[in-house]
Amino acid sequence: MNAVIQTEKLTKSYGVHRGVVDVDLTVSEGEVFGFLGPNGAGKTTTIRTALDLIRPTSGRVLVFGIESSADPVAIHRRIGYIPGEFTLYDRLTGGQTIQYFANLRGGVDPAYQRSLIERFDIDPRRKYKELSKGNKQKIGLVVALQHQPELLILDEPTSGLDPLVQQSFFEVVREAQAAGRTVFLSSHILSEVERTCDRVAIIRDGRIVRTGRVEDLRDLAHHQVELRFPGDVPVAAFAGLPGVSDVSSDDHTLRLRVSGPITPVVQAAAGYDLLDFVSREPTLEETFLAEYADDPTAAASADTGSAA
Repeated sequence: MNAVIQTEKLTKSYGVHRGVVDVDLTVSEGEVFGFLGPNGAGKTTTIRTALDLIRPTSGRVLVFGIESSADPVAIHRRIGYIPGEFTLYDRLTGGQTIQYFANLRGGVDPAYQRSLIERFDIDPRRKYKELSKGNKQKIGLVVALQHQPELLILDEPTSGLDPLVQQSFFEVVREAQAAGRTVFLSSHILSEVERTCDRVAIIRDGRIVRTGRVEDLRDLAHHQVELRFPGDVPVAAFAGLPGVSDVSSDDHTLRLRVSGPITPVVQAAAGYDLLDFVSREPTLEETFLAEYADDPTAAASADTGSAA
């Protein structure tokens, strides 16, 4: 597979402040690649460097084999991009905004454009300044997708979207991949990357700490579970279950962490009278604190060598 995006020891510093450090990534043609990390980890800095919106302090980025700072116009012709934060023209309607960018770009199929507007449930008559964060995000997605580019670079693309529109977005990503296009998607939501991506790189504090296929992240996925009992808490009945760790109890409430299938915990809980059962997937920030807080440099050295 040809490399569509390749970074080589990419480093960006903002004076005394850290941007990214020695980032090595390879994104192959036709894959959906997830760029995963908590907010402030360096995802957007990497993307902006690839687009030549900012210049690296050292190292380089190649997109379609072209160094990003050498010919950014040639790169931009072949991509669709949605930034993590953006503003557009307040007085234009959503439909006018979409068409404005279609005219600038050229080569947009009107039928495909209309299908995106319908699938993302956009009211094209409303002015951009009247739209909510989620509806503005939908306009940005259509602008990025409508010309069916070879490479999609999507920075936190589902931010503000309701669950139904997220489903439509995931379908569009799968369709783009089926058509042979490449998708580079940044996110701080583990489950989102897990369901859409082939391979993933995890960045923390500006450094790549892990790279591999999505299946390799299964050990990071876990749930925080709370069970509230009317009386004494049967700690021993849950502490030895598969995947259960970090067990604690107070005030008739049992708290535990479950890695892998949650079924054993649910089956055990069915044998007791419960006042409440709460299970939630932790944020990626919480996951990173749990996995890497003690020795992030050790985690970096353990997995960076497996980058492909």
